[in-house]
Amino acid sequence: MPLLILLLLSLPFHLLATERPNILWIVSEDNSSHWLGCYGNPDAHTPQLDALAARSTRFTAAYSNAPVCAVARSTILMGRYAPSMGTQHMRSRHPIPSPLTPYVTHLRKAGYYTSNASKTDYNFQGNDKALWDDCSPKAHYNKRPAGAPFFSIFNLSISHESNLFPQKIAHNRKNGLIPETPRLDPSKLTLPPYLPDLPEMRHDFAIYHDTITALDTQIGHLLTQLEKDGHADNTIIFYYGDHGGPTPRGKRYLHDTGVRVPMIIHVPEKWAHLSPFKNGSVSHQPIAFVDLAPTLLSLLGLPKDPHYQGRPFLGADRQEPKKHLFLYADRFDEIYSLRRGLTDGRYKYVRNFTPHLWGAPYSFYQFHMPSWVAWQKAWKAGQLAPHHAALWENDQAHEELYDLQKDPWELNNLAKDPAQSTRLTALRNTLHEKMLSTRDTALIPETLFKPLAGEKTIAQIVSAETFPHQQHLALAFLASSCDPKNLPALKKAASSKNPITRYWGLSGLIALGKNATPAKDLLIKTLSDPNITHRAQAAHALYRSGEKAQALNALLSALSDQTLPNLDQAIIINTLMQMREAHSVPAAWKKRARLNKKGDLRLSLLADKLDLL
Repeated sequence: MPLLILLLLSLPFHLLATERPNILWIVSEDNSSHWLGCYGNPDAHTPQLDALAARSTRFTAAYSNAPVCAVARSTILMGRYAPSMGTQHMRSRHPIPSPLTPYVTHLRKAGYYTSNASKTDYNFQGNDKALWDDCSPKAHYNKRPAGAPFFSIFNLSISHESNLFPQKIAHNRKNGLIPETPRLDPSKLTLPPYLPDLPEMRHDFAIYHDTITALDTQIGHLLTQLEKDGHADNTIIFYYGDHGGPTPRGKRYLHDTGVRVPMIIHVPEKWAHLSPFKNGSVSHQPIAFVDLAPTLLSLLGLPKDPHYQGRPFLGADRQEPKKHLFLYADRFDEIYSLRRGLTDGRYKYVRNFTPHLWGAPYSFYQFHMPSWVAWQKAWKAGQLAPHHAALWENDQAHEELYDLQKDPWELNNLAKDPAQSTRLTALRNTLHEKMLSTRDTALIPETLFKPLAGEKTIAQIVSAETFPHQQHLALAFLASSCDPKNLPALKKAASSKNPITRYWGLSGLIALGKNATPAKDLLIKTLSDPNITHRAQAAHALYRSGEKAQALNALLSALSDQTLPNLDQAIIINTLMQMREAHSVPAAWKKRARLNKKGDLRLSLLADKLDLL
């Protein structure tokens, strides 16, 4: 008998496949949980997902950490918060430290055949497709070697926001994916109260319900094939949305419409001991994307990865829930912002570290959607109620607090409610500690990543013991508090030789608006700063304090430099937009930018959309 055991242990892992489950991940793009029937939407028609939920565990407090795809995927793949790696900016491709290991690498080493059909876009340097045994539109678990266990992803794009663009709607109708006439009468469907009641809004909602039904059908085909292939009894199924969206104030926002996702997990009877949840149950336990990688290792009995920051919620190594989930939002495509949040599934706290910015737009890509365009037009025409207009205005609240149970659409900001002051303070302190413990790299503006990192990664710089993370973090909280009492401290910081300290000092002066007028001389001096971010900040602060002509001339002069990198040009254009001076951008710059269609920041898109503002 001992000899037989030794022989078995010496066999390749794939020959022992029955000892570990297969894993099937079905991922849909851009749909938050409230779009599905099993999550309570009365207008939904999602019979396949409803049936899957009925025989699985449906999680009601599952979050994507980030409300955009590439940032969320970097979190999933690496089991780490994107800001701890420097991957928080959409399609930035900054390098990350080499010791960090994707979960798929662990699975391949353990003998799993890994297929990905076929989304990558992991938001850091490297060959995304090379991580997988097969990464292509035709990748499938059926292509694996005989007997090998599989981990297989099917990423379904029918629910992506682009399916609400007119050309894509026509394409989907022509190909029979959605009906020629919406299933729902747009005038009778349920429209959430955070949106204005506009015909275009109702139209887009009706169309999206049709795309969700098309998604449901595609998921049904995958589940049927798994059954026919004889793998259903040995395969753990995960279905989830890659973040919220796609209708206005969904994707790119830290509201639940942007980050709360459907998460349905089916564990077959054979592997029931790996889950604390019974099939057919509903769990209110908070889980997030950062938890998926360690959960995989726990399910498959693989060693823990010490670099993973999430917690396993299934498998032999499962852990108790964390009290709060960490949320983050930074640059989306060509538009900057910096927000961080926490939620326990009941309350949510959001800190806006750039409160002087508007709440919309966070990207121009969304303006291909009729509902976004209509909402902005109604705002410009003064046709909106104050709560519907607020998203388009400068400035935004620097703190937000919501009771998600009483206010699921997050309409009532409780941050100034005296009855919530204790909770607000506690959550503010908790966020501070979370950003400190994860060494949030967003304390450094993106234009300084390469200059400061050199041959290292920005994550290595920020994680070094010599990096004054706590001081920079305290200053970031101070700068974003919008309190005129902080003017002396902000002036001192803005004149610092340390570029990060200078950044936050200037950011605080911008947020103070006219209250920063006593810093005028310092701001004028900073217009010659070697870093474009600091120069743009100084101009912005000057503009808000009343020195509009001087500020505008400084920015336009900088923009005339044709050797400026894309990132620097985008910083200037962002600043002009935030000053409501988009009309001042020279026609010559727009002409050059429209030829610039490549790179991480699409200047052509900026040029094409400036007229919207």
